[in-house]
Amino acid sequence: MTSQSLVSRASFRDGSVAQPELLTPQTQESKIIDKFYPSAGFSTSGYRCTKYSPEEWTENNDALLLQAANDRDEAQKVRHESKETQMETESVTLRRQADGTRHLGHRLQDIHFWKSELQQHIDQTAAATGSLVALKRRLEKALDASETPFRIAADNLAWRERRLGPDLVKDNVDEELLKEVELIRNVQSLLRRTLTQTIDQIRANREAKKTLELDWSDKRQAYSTDDQCGRYTNGSQDTQQHLSSAKLQLHVSDRVTWARFTQDNLAQAQRELRASAELQLLCERVLQETAEDLQAQCAAVDAAFAHRCQEVSEAKVAMELHLTQILEQIGAQERNIAMLQQALRDKEAPQRVTQTRLHQRAQRPNVELCQDEPQLSLVAEAGEIECAVESLQRRLAESQRSLRHLEDTRMALEKATATKTHSLLVDRDRYPTASTLAGY
Repeated sequence: MTSQSLVSRASFRDGSVAQPELLTPQTQESKIIDKFYPSAGFSTSGYRCTKYSPEEWTENNDALLLQAANDRDEAQKVRHESKETQMETESVTLRRQADGTRHLGHRLQDIHFWKSELQQHIDQTAAATGSLVALKRRLEKALDASETPFRIAADNLAWRERRLGPDLVKDNVDEELLKEVELIRNVQSLLRRTLTQTIDQIRANREAKKTLELDWSDKRQAYSTDDQCGRYTNGSQDTQQHLSSAKLQLHVSDRVTWARFTQDNLAQAQRELRASAELQLLCERVLQETAEDLQAQCAAVDAAFAHRCQEVSEAKVAMELHLTQILEQIGAQERNIAMLQQALRDKEAPQRVTQTRLHQRAQRPNVELCQDEPQLSLVAEAGEIECAVESLQRRLAESQRSLRHLEDTRMALEKATATKTHSLLVDRDRYPTASTLAGY
């Protein structure tokens, strides 16, 4: 610091008047500093100054520039590394997302395959159960039907015990009747056992079907969930943050146990299907053989039917044949009536079109209301449609009249057939038919 920064003092003498202070440029600067910065007066009163030297100013600028350059380089490095990190993470994220979508697609294929297998076995199990239910009804009907020949045989034995004198003999008829009673008891026992097996198998099939349906329902829900997940994209609006979802869940199945679970269910269903098929064959054989045995024994016992029963039976068969033909004609006539009614309905649309065209053309102004070729064609078309409708209505009336006659004849034949059936029952022909004994 130089001496020019010092402030000159005023001199005071005795008896003299104070002279005005001469201000140098440095003094004026100190006055200004003291005015606006009073605390700076102490620093300006000695040899110390608040200003930096040129060397310090240069060093400060160099340091600032160096810091700026370093910060600029560091910022460029951070931006470059950030860009690389962003590109790398974007690539990894997209690749991972594509892998996840692909894995979801493979998973959907697996679920669809097993779901299809389950659906196929569910349908097969349902069909097998339906067949067994039908066989169960046949077994029940056959068991009920076996009571009738048993009562007939027992009544015959009881009536033959009323014979008097030498006629009370143990002949071939008694032997055949005793054989029939024993056969019917054995048949009924066999039918009951088979019916119990059928009921148990139906219950097992339904349990297996229920298990398959539960598995199928779970896979359907899982398929829907994975399908929805596979449709999510980065632009989806219904995605949310679930921070805890990235953790592996406990007590979940793996791919092996997942597939084995369904395979075990399918294997159980296949076992039930095989058992159902075997039981179905057994039921069919039991029903057929028992019906044949009962019919054969019935033929041995029923050799003495009266001639009247034969005549009534022949008349009944003839009426049933005519009744079948009448029913066929009734069905054909009903279809014919439906066809005629549909034809009449089909004529309504073209008739409306023709009449609408004629009505609209009748609104033509002045000389435009002309009987031109379209007008003549439309009038002819309307007449043809009316003729066709009248013809169809006549045919419909004839068909309805014919149907009424057929219905009257059908009722007469049914009444006559019922009368012949009652006559056969009165004539002691109470033995069930082969189809009834077979459970139909």
